[in-house]
Amino acid sequence: MNQPFNSLNPVGRRLFAERLAQSVLGVSLLPHLSALAQEAPAPAAKAPGFGKAKAVIWLQMTGGMSHIDTLDPKRGESKGARDPIATKAGYELGGYLPKLAASHSEKMAIIRSMSSKTGVHASGQYLMRTGYEQRGTIQHPSLGAWAQELLGKSHKTLPSSVCVNRNPDHGNGFFSAAYSPLPIHDPDAGLQYSTFAASSEVMDKRLALLNKIDGGFRAKFKDSNLKAYSDFYDDTLKLLSSEDLAAFKLTDEQDEQREAYGRNKFGQGCMLARRLVERGVRFVEVTQGGWDMHNDIDDEMQENGGIIDVAISALLEDLHNRGLLQSTMIVLCSEFGRGPRINSRSGRDHHPKVFSTMLAGAGVRGGTIYGSSDKDGNSVADKQSTIQDFHSTVGHAMGMDVDHVTMSPSNRPFTVGDKGKVIADVLA
Repeated sequence: MNQPFNSLNPVGRRLFAERLAQSVLGVSLLPHLSALAQEAPAPAAKAPGFGKAKAVIWLQMTGGMSHIDTLDPKRGESKGARDPIATKAGYELGGYLPKLAASHSEKMAIIRSMSSKTGVHASGQYLMRTGYEQRGTIQHPSLGAWAQELLGKSHKTLPSSVCVNRNPDHGNGFFSAAYSPLPIHDPDAGLQYSTFAASSEVMDKRLALLNKIDGGFRAKFKDSNLKAYSDFYDDTLKLLSSEDLAAFKLTDEQDEQREAYGRNKFGQGCMLARRLVERGVRFVEVTQGGWDMHNDIDDEMQENGGIIDVAISALLEDLHNRGLLQSTMIVLCSEFGRGPRINSRSGRDHHPKVFSTMLAGAGVRGGTIYGSSDKDGNSVADKQSTIQDFHSTVGHAMGMDVDHVTMSPSNRPFTVGDKGKVIADVLA
């Protein structure tokens, strides 16, 4: 009987726990599931920037953000509708990013030599979130889950990992369900269902009944995931009755500040991310879709480019003013870039051969351009970098030993970034 139990899919177990909590306890909060911190020896710093990023805000652009129109602008036939903008740091940004170009170029390190073999959205997004190519036989952890495994929990009450504007399907991977990110589907709503469905007395009775029912099962099957689900109930009750719950309430922010980020899901998600890292959440992903620009790319870029230009500028300024930028790393990335040729529909098509990512804040050498694409933005010209290298770099800055081998439940070895190399030149 042990074998069928041990082979249960972790995602299925997580969904089971969610529904059980909702039915028995009347709690609608999706589990962030805490686990006891697992201490790991701190490795020696082998490159600059080690451990300086106490928190990471991961800005994931889904759909394939055009590098040519944002972080790696070109002239000539590849150029889009807008001219590149010069910056104080001496490099150029795309014409849709005027605020970042004018005020924040010296904070950013841009990697212009990213390359991938994956040109399909779903598998590309999986690779960018986990550092591993998608396989049907295993689910890989995100960086937030890796950090919780190697560094322990980041807060006694709040989750260590949160994802905003998406489902938590790329999260804990083969780690315990305790490492799954807490999803916030609408930043304005926050944890809108984070209330008890009954009085505290009724909740205590329900929890006591639940423990009585499954106590025997837990005693027979001493599995770490069962411990994680038990901890979930306790941690959910702690969070729902804690003052830390206020971290999710954007209504506590002044209207002027909320306007500065932009009144949209991405802008408000960036503000929520600032509130969360300020209170001890280690890893927050904020997703912005709409980058699959096969048609009318100029119109699409005006909208999406404007949204991220305003929001990321406000985030960098806000973190700097609060003294948080020196301990918080900002990551801007997408699953691939877009081709140098404007197609017959005035758009650009998928292009994984070369694209760009950006880092800013803690551990980052600001004003840096690493690698390059050719004059058309078609292929890597210098210092080719992989998504695995990118993951290893961010993981290293977070203080993780990216060479440490962790065995999966199926007894297979894994590392942060799948043996990628730390890009030391972008770290301070």
